[in-house]
Amino acid sequence: MFALIDCNNFYASCERVFRPDLNGKPIVVLSNNDGCIIARSNEAKALGIPMGAPLFQYEALLKKNHVHVFSANFSLYGDMSSRVMRIIETFAPKIEIYSIDEAFVDYRGCYDVDLQAMGETMRKTILRSTGIPVSIGIAPTKVLAKAANRIAKKYPERTRSVHIIDSEDLRLKALRWLEVGDVWGIGYRHARRLKVLGVDRAFDFTQLSDSWVLRNMSIVGLRLKKELLGESVLDMESLKDKKSIATTRSFEKRYTEYSDLSERVTTFAVTCAEKLRRQKSLCQSMMVFIHTDGHREDLQQYSRNMVLKLPFATNSNIELAHFADAALRKIFKPNYAYKKAGVIVMDISSEKERQLSLFENSNPKHVPLMKAIDRINHKEGRLVIKLACQDFKRTWKMNQTHLSPRYTTNFSDIIQVSA
Repeated sequence: MFALIDCNNFYASCERVFRPDLNGKPIVVLSNNDGCIIARSNEAKALGIPMGAPLFQYEALLKKNHVHVFSANFSLYGDMSSRVMRIIETFAPKIEIYSIDEAFVDYRGCYDVDLQAMGETMRKTILRSTGIPVSIGIAPTKVLAKAANRIAKKYPERTRSVHIIDSEDLRLKALRWLEVGDVWGIGYRHARRLKVLGVDRAFDFTQLSDSWVLRNMSIVGLRLKKELLGESVLDMESLKDKKSIATTRSFEKRYTEYSDLSERVTTFAVTCAEKLRRQKSLCQSMMVFIHTDGHREDLQQYSRNMVLKLPFATNSNIELAHFADAALRKIFKPNYAYKKAGVIVMDISSEKERQLSLFENSNPKHVPLMKAIDRINHKEGRLVIKLACQDFKRTWKMNQTHLSPRYTTNFSDIIQVSA
């Protein structure tokens, strides 16, 4: 059996842990630079506020309904996630952290475990220790565990937030209840196509022939069908190094000058290099992209990206900043107001597997230099040492006018209790 533990409305729940006065009140959390709504409490969802909605389009509705608005506090959310995952690990022989607020647990072979009692104890322990409410779905496959979790979250009073699919009757009942678009792994396009064919529920999807699913949805779709039928084909995955690393931002204002955009892209490339070194990796290709503000129809629109195949694998700040700037020069156009840019490094390999070229290689002097920079920045504060092409006078802080304190990661933000 597999269990899926999912934190309920995780970002909103993290804010409520330290603001219990917000329990039962609508909450939304915003993206970087307070651009779009990326998380909603159940109360906010009931008001018809959609996921991904631009903040400026819903400010009147938020104000009218007294919705509490928060800037994304990723320091807080990441730390609370780590606390939840550490508790889950005490209940499980094997855990796969699927996302910041979800984890799979493998209970295959644990025949003497009362899964209902275990699930309820885990839920209570997480709530008592962190204040984060979770829902738990347990089933013979990972896709069915996802479905069971959805039922636990939909009917918390009936299931006590823990639902187990452990019989054929319960499996069929879940599939006849679950909409095909809510099946884990079936995206919007496939769901729309399936509904046109009259496939509205997960059960209908399992009645399609293997040949049709394979032809129209590839091997991935066929695996989903087998999982829904109760055949486990998706195994647990251990934590692996990232295969691509991205650093992207929407700017707090629009930039028209190349120098401003270049400084941003350079800083993004440096951040990617730091992330590569953190997982002891190198990259050998890079994508740089820029685009204007799509929400401003009164302005000229332009977007462009460029992928560079690097001449050698590297994780050097200096080299990646150089390549990123070279790509930016080729795609930048004057007289446009740019609102977002980003750098994505790809073709990632381990430092231990570095392959040398006969003609051109990364500067070997950069290896000890980067180690020294990382050591100093870690000790004295991030970005104490910058490249000359980065602006020391600019901190480039994101627009976060609704940011809550970093209660668990910053001493100055620790809650003070008066007794």
